[in-house]
Amino acid sequence: MKPNNLNHTRIILDSIADGLFTVDSDFNITSFNRAAEKITGVSRRQAIGKPCWRVFRTGICDTGCVLQHSIKTGEPVVNREITITNASGGRVPISVSTAILKDASGRVIGGVETFRDLTAEKALRAELADHLAFENIVARDPQMQSLFRLVEAVAATDVTVLIEGESGTGKGLFARAVHAQSGRRKGPFVTVDCGALPQSLLESELFGYKAGAFTDAKKDKPGRLALARGGTLFLDEIGDTALSVQVKLLRLLQEKVYEPLGSVKPETTDARIVVATNRPLEEQVKLGHFREDLYYRIKVMKLTLPPLRARRGDIPLLAEHFIRKQRVVGGREITGLAPEVMAQLMVYDWPGNVRELENVIEYASVVCPDGRIRPDHLPEDVKAQIEAAMTSTAPPVEKKGVGLAELEKAYLSDLLKRNDYNRKATATAMGVHPSTLWRKMKRLGLALPATDGRSKQPD
Repeated sequence: MKPNNLNHTRIILDSIADGLFTVDSDFNITSFNRAAEKITGVSRRQAIGKPCWRVFRTGICDTGCVLQHSIKTGEPVVNREITITNASGGRVPISVSTAILKDASGRVIGGVETFRDLTAEKALRAELADHLAFENIVARDPQMQSLFRLVEAVAATDVTVLIEGESGTGKGLFARAVHAQSGRRKGPFVTVDCGALPQSLLESELFGYKAGAFTDAKKDKPGRLALARGGTLFLDEIGDTALSVQVKLLRLLQEKVYEPLGSVKPETTDARIVVATNRPLEEQVKLGHFREDLYYRIKVMKLTLPPLRARRGDIPLLAEHFIRKQRVVGGREITGLAPEVMAQLMVYDWPGNVRELENVIEYASVVCPDGRIRPDHLPEDVKAQIEAAMTSTAPPVEKKGVGLAELEKAYLSDLLKRNDYNRKATATAMGVHPSTLWRKMKRLGLALPATDGRSKQPD
């Protein structure tokens, strides 16, 4: 290949985000792109001409080399997860895919392997394992931890569960958690959004109908209750149901029977019922919008989810979780939040709760040009409300009585603690130079303990 073509090929390979290398028929490396250098810590100059097993140093090189498998069988390998040892001796999880290389006559002359660094994804999985009792619920707040324990206890039974909380607090996630922790986990989880369906359709959607029940009913249609047999039926926004539907729900909960529209024969169900509402049902009962007998029937076990503003200590954890999610799912190179952004997020009231925080992080990760989320990357409406909260002349409440410096100090203190008071690790997590972190600590009056993360802990 001509030198100019080689240069063009190298530019193309270096533009690929995944690591990529090729080998000849003796498994000596013939090309090695920039991403491969970054992931392995081995330079192109060091890798070219070396056997691939010397560069990647993984346990499968001798017994289960994926490239060797592809070259021998002609079959590609796709997204096989393995762990390699980088140049510094660190363990790096990667996902590899392979293919064979042939010359013009069809003779196999080597292979190509692409690999993706799974470190961020593994960190996200580890965080989920450390901080979540249930799917996608990130929290260390004592109120939330108590709810996790309560769900574990409730899931072992078949009692009806009522989940109350503002929009965006995670009612659907808790309903799934009840199902996932129960003996019904292998059965279906069926959701009905009672507020999204016209009341004229809700009844037929829930209970189904028989052929001839109305003009367009050409054949029987099972309802969501029938589909949920052996599993869980989740009725979201039950407070929006009409009183006529509530009567039938009461009979369902009391007798475990219901009648599809147009049927003269009752049917039974063993589906567990979990319901949720974003409006306090006790008030709806007083207003005459919700049946009192149904309310007492569904409140056998009530979970009340706190709004995000009532568990502000979870905001840094959630923000970091959503940033990692953007890296893994969105493929965005986000290094983190500027400390002043975190302080501002702590001031904001979050009317849309956790869902709004996730949306704000996603928006900011799209518009920030260098991967560092700063105050001007927040949505305009959020920035306006933060500014109003921080400049308000109204009598201070507990939330607004805390200044920006205090919030920044609390955030940095928490981050230092999570990094065992290692300034370098904390600065890396923040995306700043250690000297910048040190200046901030001095300005905020933050001191490290006598034994920090750079030293051996005492016996």
